[in-house]
Amino acid sequence: MSKWDEQILVVNRKDLFNYEENHFYGFLPKEDEKVKKIVDTFVAYEVKRRGDMEEDPSYKQLIGYALLKDSKTKEVLVYRRLTGGGEARLHGKASVGIGGHMNEEVGKTIYEMLKVNAARELNEEVGVSEEYALENLHFIGLINDDKTEVGQVHIGVVYECEVDKDKVEVKEDDTLVIKWETREEAQREDNYESWSEFLKPVM
Repeated sequence: MSKWDEQILVVNRKDLFNYEENHFYGFLPKEDEKVKKIVDTFVAYEVKRRGDMEEDPSYKQLIGYALLKDSKTKEVLVYRRLTGGGEARLHGKASVGIGGHMNEEVGKTIYEMLKVNAARELNEEVGVSEEYALENLHFIGLINDDKTEVGQVHIGVVYECEVDKDKVEVKEDDTLVIKWETREEAQREDNYESWSEFLKPVM
């Protein structure tokens, strides 16, 4: 199946932002009152074909975005997307978020689905076991960026996960190159995709 035929979770923008009343730009921590209002709209999710959604800003695709830190040193995992990766518009950019599109899981609530999908991505991308990820993924907020072509059709559901960096390995080395950096080093990176740029304060 082509990646464009993948059936993904989306939310109608009007519902998501309550006709723009709850719109925001950048990273919004979970403590912000808007976050609860936005997350509550996720129950109205729809399942749509990815290829159709990439060109339709009236919907936002739900994207898991997990920030990984080493449990001992608190170093941050920073990676660069190679040309083998899925989103051509982000090739060459640095990032701290591991994640991707969400798929429906029959019998699970939307909130369970978000975490299951995020855990699966961590396993597929960097070898973190899904069981471990499910226990250690903590929701920290949302990301939105309507100033970029990619951002207009996506919203980021941001998690933090502490891991043993020695157990992390790139599964698809044709798409990602990773390195571990101190918080200060990670914050100094100057070629981030916009979503990672927003996360500098919480690195």
